[in-house]
Amino acid sequence: MRVALHTKVRADRIDAYDAAHREVPVELTDAIRAAGATSWTIWRSGTDLFHVLECEDYGRLLAELEKLPVNVTWQARMAELLDVVHDYSGEGSDAGLPVVWELP
Repeated sequence: MRVALHTKVRADRIDAYDAAHREVPVELTDAIRAAGATSWTIWRSGTDLFHVLECEDYGRLLAELEKLPVNVTWQARMAELLDVVHDYSGEGSDAGLPVVWELP
């Protein structure tokens, strides 16, 4: 399945956000893959962040990552940089953006 998300970086933390993503811990990327993600891309337009990820089951991915120490540490770091954070709770699996149109 493909999931699109919207988060928002604080205007005064854009450089720190970009820098952090140049150094995502290998343990975290390994954990994301182990949770079923096959790709995850983030685009930024100003302070708006658009994520597109592909995974087998988004709810399972969130459940497996929610309490994983490497992800908890990463999310704490991201919380310092973001106005709208990625929701890893049970409700987070419903946070995907609705599809408006796809090439038929």
